[in-house]
Amino acid sequence: MTKIDLVFRKIDERTAEAALELAKRHIRPDRVHIIDDVRPFTKCVEAMLRIDHDCDYVVYLDADCLILEDMRGFIEQCDAAYVDSYVSDRFRGRIHCGVHITRIDLVRAMARVTPPEDDMKYVLRPESRLRNLAMKPLRMSKQFRNFDILHDYFQFNRHIFMKYALRELRSRTQIQLHRLKSAMSRWPDPTAEGEVDDFTIAQIAVDYARKAVSANASPAETHAFIETLPERAVTELERHGIAEKAPLTLGDVEAWLEANSDRPYFGNKQTKSKIFGLGLSRTATRSLTSALQILGYDTSHYPIDEDTYTELSNGQYDLTLLKYYDGLTDITTVPFFQQLDKAYPGSKFILTVRDKDAWLSSCANHWFNRPAFKATDDPDDEVHMLMRQFLRSAVYGCYNFVPERFSWVYDQHVADVTAYFKDRPEDLLIIDICSGEGFEKLAPFLGREVPTEPFPHKGAVLSQRVAEARAAAQAAAE
Repeated sequence: MTKIDLVFRKIDERTAEAALELAKRHIRPDRVHIIDDVRPFTKCVEAMLRIDHDCDYVVYLDADCLILEDMRGFIEQCDAAYVDSYVSDRFRGRIHCGVHITRIDLVRAMARVTPPEDDMKYVLRPESRLRNLAMKPLRMSKQFRNFDILHDYFQFNRHIFMKYALRELRSRTQIQLHRLKSAMSRWPDPTAEGEVDDFTIAQIAVDYARKAVSANASPAETHAFIETLPERAVTELERHGIAEKAPLTLGDVEAWLEANSDRPYFGNKQTKSKIFGLGLSRTATRSLTSALQILGYDTSHYPIDEDTYTELSNGQYDLTLLKYYDGLTDITTVPFFQQLDKAYPGSKFILTVRDKDAWLSSCANHWFNRPAFKATDDPDDEVHMLMRQFLRSAVYGCYNFVPERFSWVYDQHVADVTAYFKDRPEDLLIIDICSGEGFEKLAPFLGREVPTEPFPHKGAVLSQRVAEARAAAQAAAE
């Protein structure tokens, strides 16, 4: 049986008591370790990596996270080195933060990493920086999972101030700044004159940090500011005449949940309807998978596990994998989309396309040095090769890149999908992510709001920047 440790990190958050109770209820940890009021966060990370664990997985949980669904079952069947959790954030919508599921070998590897000196990434995100440094030489990769977790709801005013002063410092790259601006553009208008809400306090904190820490500040200067944030928050809120909130109880949280029972639920839903990405390789299928994750759907991109190979190769389409995921993407679905449609009624299908010449060029590069056959003594690698052979044969009709054959397959696949759904346009979305199409098409198709996050594809982000630059130039000319 999987042994799970919980490391609960708190700094007198208003939600601390409720968060710990909910975590015990929904994780059922074998041991609980509490790190209480260790600041700044670099010191907290050092403390958590000194813990002597005897377990298989460690769940690192911040006290600003309220877990609302059972996670124990997922962790017990998990084999990933690291899983980052998507949560519902009060200020930013759907993001991944606050709950980190980490396999014990990675925890120990992180503890062996020497913290880099004069490193801004480490100053601003010490846990993430150490984890990335530990994972890279071990060739580990992170996974993402959606859970029903509230993040940054019901917080003390001083903590909102500290978080959003820090958020501004973390948003001094082009992408991060875009994310912050997008989130702030969705914040509600100020409340009645004289009243202050969470979003007003966050705005005050952002403005304060921009003035207090120059864009050219060194890592040491930035670290010194972060160390004094607790005192700065209290002083600045007093200057604005903003009183602190009363303590919170678990009963208050449960009353709020009952009053907001119609809120979107993003946890794992064991429904028969699923989402299937029907795009061929190199049509931004990974970007689609990441975008679906942001929208709250856990989809598996090109699974290579033995169960999926055995089931598909034997004509079984009620897949074991889809008991745990909301859908599949990449060529795993391509030969079987009609059967998957019948096995999972009510599902949505997304066909990713791109300019065919650019696609052929990308395929030529992708297939180079990726043979369909090679000797291996690793059972997992053997299954991977069997799946590669099976799908290449089923989808492309050849084991290696053949331009003429690939060109024909591309045209035929688009024609087949379009014809199959011609009387069901509400079930099929055709999207060209590589040319810049993104959430403005995908989110409405799935009945979701367009998120504040930029679409996770470099082409879409670039197109968005070009459009913004053109709009700014046009506004300046007028």
